[in-house]
Formats: sequence, C-alpha cells, structure tokens
Amino acid sequence: MTSVTPDRETTAAGAINIDRTSPVPLYFQLAQHYEAAIRSGALKVGSRLDNEVQLAERLGMSRPTVRAAFLYLSNKGLVVRKRGAGTLVAKESIDRDVELTSLYDDLATAGRAPATKVIRVEVTHASDRVAAALQLPERALVNSLQRIRLADGEPIALMHNFLPAALVHLSIEMLEEHGLYELLRASGIRMSSASQRMCAKNASAAEARTLGENRSAALLTMERIAYDDTGRPVEFGQHLYRASRYAFTTSFPRPDSAPPPGAPGGGW
Repeated sequence: MTSVTPDRETTAAGAINIDRTSPVPLYFQLAQHYEAAIRSGALKVGSRLDNEVQLAERLGMSRPTVRAAFLYLSNKGLVVRKRGAGTLVAKESIDRDVELTSLYDDLATAGRAPATKVIRVEVTHASDRVAAALQLPERALVNSLQRIRLADGEPIALMHNFLPAALVHLSIEMLEEHGLYELLRASGIRMSSASQRMCAKNASAAEARTLGENRSAALLTMERIAYDDTGRPVEFGQHLYRASRYAFTTSFPRPDSAPPPGAPGGGW
C-alpha cells in the first residue's frame, strides 16, 4: 500500500492511501479520497488539487489514471478545471441521477417507434479527454460513433459515443437496427454503473439543423462514463437532447418503499 501526503491545499485532506491489491480501480480510489475530503469540508471551495503530472509521479500512477480521477470529480460537479488555475474545488451544485437505461429501449417502452440515423462509425485515435474517461493510453484507438436518435420519425437526440476499439465490433447496419447497450449486452458486456452529468445549452446553427430546431433553441446535454460489472469504463458519451421534445424524470421513493419498476432514464 502506498501512502502519500499531498502538498499545500491538499494537505488538509490527509494521506492518500492507494491499495494496489484491491479490485477497486486506482482512479476510483484516488477520486474517492478527494470526494471524501471535499464533502467533509477538509478541502474548501476554491482549494486547488495537485498538478496531475506531479501527483502521478508521487503516487506512481500513469497520468491518464490521475486525469480519470479528476474527470470523475468534475462530472460529479465537485471540481472545476480552469485554464491557468488548475483543478479547483467547486461551489456546491445539484446533480440528478437517472437510471442506467437505453434511450432506444425507453422510446420503445413508451410506444414511440425508435429509429437511428448513423452519421459516422469509425476507428480513430482518442483525444486526451476521451482517453482519460476510458482510462486508455494517449492516442489509443477507439470506436467513434455519431448518431441521430428518432422517435416516430422525429429527431430527438444527437449522440456521440466512444468505446475502446477492441471492446466490440460495430457496424452501421447493427447500429441502425439496435440500441448501443443492446449490442453490448449481446457481446457479453454487462453495464453496471455510470458517472453522469446533465446541463443545458443553446443550439448552434449546425445542431439546430441536425435536430430540426430553431437556432439557439434550448438543448439538454448529458455526458456519461459507463462501467461494466468489473468497474472497467467501457463507454464515454456526449449527447444533446431537444428540450422541447424530451425530459429526464427521476423518482425518489420513500425510504420504506421500493423503487418503481421500469423507472425512465436517458441512456443510449
């Protein structure tokens, strides 16, 4: 086990303990340490986390692993990354969880005929952000998918997804006929959990044309890193939804009641 005490702002967070014999991914152990420090108040709003390169060297980790931990914290709204300032503890924000389900399946369940228009399916080199999200080496090969999801012939969402190239074979024909998560399940990949963040934006001219909206129309955004049952990140998605046509619903049952079956989600 490696124990490292961070410098400066992170000293108040105590020692960072990394158990390399644990089945818990290293990036998640590191992220949990910082999350606990932030939620306990040991790291205050505006405190700066260590430099990725320096922290990776001190912990004996790869830089993508440390970057993945910081990205996890960013996706949960716990930190913000500012040019010239580094990674800072963010002000408290409100995040809403939704079910780890497929938009394709949700539309079918709701009686809306789902269809998919595939814009692009290609194998390409991962950007730094994609490599960090999927815990891959820099410029690793990934499947890059861009699709439009339709309901009853009407565009609902513009979806961009990345998966490790060696994970599964995907073709235009497969993606036009099936949802992505359905194809992953058919390949023996069991989706177990996800880190997800939703925001909003105004549509650009190109996005508005693609989704059949007016320019500057309100769009819901979702960014998700999905993990299989071993804790391995298998998919990174960046999606845009028409706010005029789609909404996310989250149910909060009483502590003494079971969650409702088939709760709606917003997946792929």
